[in-house]
This record gives sequence, C-alpha cells and structure tokens, in this order.
Amino acid sequence: MPVFEVSAALPSDDHAPQLADLRRYGRFVVRRFVSKARAVDQPTFRSLISAHLGVETHDLPVVAEQWPAYEHVNVQGALDVVLSEHGDGAQVIGVAGHRHHGPFGIADLLGEDPRYSMHGPRPGNVTRTSLPSGPRGETRECLRVAVVLVTDGDDRTALLFCAPDPESGSMAVSVEIISTRPAAAEQLARRLRELALELNVYRGQVVSFGRSMFGERGSLLRIRERPTMAADELILPDTTFEDLRRQVVGVARNSARLRAAGQHLKRGLLLYGPPGVGKTHSVRYLISELVGTTVVELTGETLHGIREACSVARSLQPSMIVVEDVDLIAEERSHHGGETPLLFTLLNEMDGLDDDSDVVFLLTTNRADLLEPALAARPGRVDQAVHIDVPDRDSRRRLIELYRGSLEIDLGRLETVLDRTDGVTASFLKELLRRAAVVASDRDQQAEGVPLRATADDLDSALDDLLDTRNQMTRAVLGFRNETPAVD
Repeated sequence: MPVFEVSAALPSDDHAPQLADLRRYGRFVVRRFVSKARAVDQPTFRSLISAHLGVETHDLPVVAEQWPAYEHVNVQGALDVVLSEHGDGAQVIGVAGHRHHGPFGIADLLGEDPRYSMHGPRPGNVTRTSLPSGPRGETRECLRVAVVLVTDGDDRTALLFCAPDPESGSMAVSVEIISTRPAAAEQLARRLRELALELNVYRGQVVSFGRSMFGERGSLLRIRERPTMAADELILPDTTFEDLRRQVVGVARNSARLRAAGQHLKRGLLLYGPPGVGKTHSVRYLISELVGTTVVELTGETLHGIREACSVARSLQPSMIVVEDVDLIAEERSHHGGETPLLFTLLNEMDGLDDDSDVVFLLTTNRADLLEPALAARPGRVDQAVHIDVPDRDSRRRLIELYRGSLEIDLGRLETVLDRTDGVTASFLKELLRRAAVVASDRDQQAEGVPLRATADDLDSALDDLLDTRNQMTRAVLGFRNETPAVD
C-alpha cells in the first residue's frame, strides 16, 4: 500500500506581515476611530450637570453629608419625599462604570480629569437594591449610585447619591449637593437629614446588628418582630417583678411627669443570677411591654457595636439598649486595638448621655462577680441590680402550670414533685414538662388527633430520668446547680 506524505508549507518568518493581518489591523483602527468619534457626542456627567445648572461650576461650593451604612434605607426614604415634592422637576440618572475607581465625588464628575471624563463614571441605568424597612418582611427600593437633577423655581441643584460599597472602599451613605444658589444646597442637605431622622424605619422597633456589621462588608440593622408576652407568663417573686417593672416600664410611661419634676430618665438595670433562671425571659417581657420604644439588642459577636447602638438609641428616644451576657466584655478589648475593655467603653457611653435622655440600659449576666469591681468604680451607671434566683416553691408551682400548656396532666402528686425540684431552674421545669409529654406519648400510642394525657407516673418517670446520675450534664446545661457530690 502506498504511503503519502503531506507537508504544510510554513513561512520562513512567522512575523512577516500577511495581507490578512493588514485587513484586520485596518478594521481595528476604523473601530477605534469610530468609537472615539462617537464618544465625543455621548453625554457625560460634566455636560449633563453643567447644562442643568447653566452656570460655571468651579466656584460653586459642594455640601456633603454622610450617614452610617445602616441608615441607607432612611436616607432613601428622605430622598423619596424630596423627589415626590418636586415631581417632574426632579430627574434621576443612573451611574455606570464607577466600581473600579474607588470613592468619587461630584467635583470629580465636574472636573476635567480624563479618568472621569473618558473612562470613569458615566450616565447609565438606574440600579436599586431592596433593603428591610419593617419587622414583617417589608422592604424599600433604594438607589445604589445616582445623580439627581432638581429644578425648583430659579434654583438648579445637582445631587450625587452613593450607597455603601465596600468593594470600592466606601462604608457610608454619602450625599453631595451643588446648586446655583449655595443656600439651597445647604437647605436640601438639612432637609434630607431631618427627614431621615423623622421617618426612620428603626424608630419604635426592636433591632439588632447583623454578624457582619463590623466585618469587611458591613451590614444593616435587622428589624425583628416585637415579642408578645403577658405579665402572668413571667414567673418571678412579686417583689422582683415589681422592681423590674417599675424601673423600666414605670419610668417609660411616666417620663413626662418625671422630667417635669426635674428627675432624670436615663437609667441602668442589671439582671444577674445563675443560668436558666429567666433573665432572657424577663428581657422579653420588658420588650413586649415597651411598645413604641426603640430597642437595640447586643449579643455575642455584636457586643462590639456598643458605640453604634448608643448612637441609634440616642437618636431614636425613647429607647432601650439590651446587652445580654455583659460579663463577656468585662475583659475583652475593642477590635480597633484599644486598651480599654469593652465594659468600660459601655460605661463611658452610659455616662455620656444627658440625664434627661429617655434611654434605659438593660444588662444581664451570669457572673456578677466579674462586673462588680468595674461597676463599683463607676457609681451611678447602674441604678439598680436585680437578683433573679432559682424559683421558690410557689414560683415552681406556677411555672409547672405555665409550661404544661394544653397538655392534660395529672398533678395529684405535685407536692412531691415540688419537694424533689428544690433548687432547679425554670429551664429545668420546662424540660420536665416536655419529657413528661414524651413519656406519655411513647407509653400510650394513640391515633393522631387524640388529646395527649400524661399521668402522675409519667411526670415522676420524667423527673426520675432528669435526676438520674447519667443526666448530670443535662442538669448542668439546664442550670441546675444543686448537685450532691459523689461518695467514693
């Protein structure tokens, strides 16, 4: 069979120009030429803003305002009002091509720097993002970056709105305003700030900072639904309950009379006691009572947001700042490398508020011993410390009735149960009733829809199980500290 060899003729010089190369280069040159020629006719922000103002802009002052990132939704609400007031006299223009230039201002858009005139931010589509504006999933459409042109009589105003954009190095909401009448720019800036405060979506709500609030990307305040809780659902000794309610709810409801009498409204309350006795439950009750009061909650990783929380509370009075497990910050330093423990930062913030500020600081701790030296060194920050202890016999009786819910249960041997549960926490009793229901459901296999009935034996069996030595760790996590040392 014959063998055929096929060889490709290769040019002696790979870099020698070919006719096809010349055609491709010609098309490239033509495209670049056409692109640059047409770009001259494309509107730029410099041409749009200058044409709108109708005057030389280099001598016009720029009024700048900034807000924290979590105020984005409120600044948008203020801007929405301004836009609606001006109707057809306001135009919103989107901004494209700004992500790789870092933070920029209205002066950059009006300048002659080729980075901005040719390759920088340019007019584009209006982009928005949905941000939470209420506790039940309500949202508000908010601008990301936009230029707003406003006509108001003889006044011509241009406004640059920039939302937080960590990728571009911007961690705040910024508004810059320039106007043919400088006083008009100042008036608009002032009106936006007043409206953002007046229409603040966080006012009267229960809010908490997201985990990434102080990370690289920032975050918004989260709006939570206010818990609903009746007074009879908080099982405490009468004197303890009255101390709590009078200091927090009583002062809030009589604030006008107290202020008129020259009495300060700022107050601090410390709830302390072992785990599982109901400190968090007490906080939930107080929050449910303070309808219309702004509540800022700080827990876990967000404890570093003390200054931000105080700023929100100061602006949105009447307000309450809840710091749970405050002992966690007794020795911890600020993320920013400061030498002051966060606890002292908190105490300084408490001291910095005016006496007539209607703000209550509600602190909880399992380790009052860690806090006592700091609180003693700063007297007056905490007005009252309320000890919440394990429930007494009467409280245990009421807790069992509360936690049984709709469970049908025979309480014929309740007194014996109360004898055996001396020293347990509310959390222990809640688990006891749940386990009694589990024992009953496992013992009596009934069809779905048949009411569950627990016997006195079921309750005893659940208690025996919880008090068994193998469940020592379970008792510990439920807050039961009345352990008998093992005997060798």
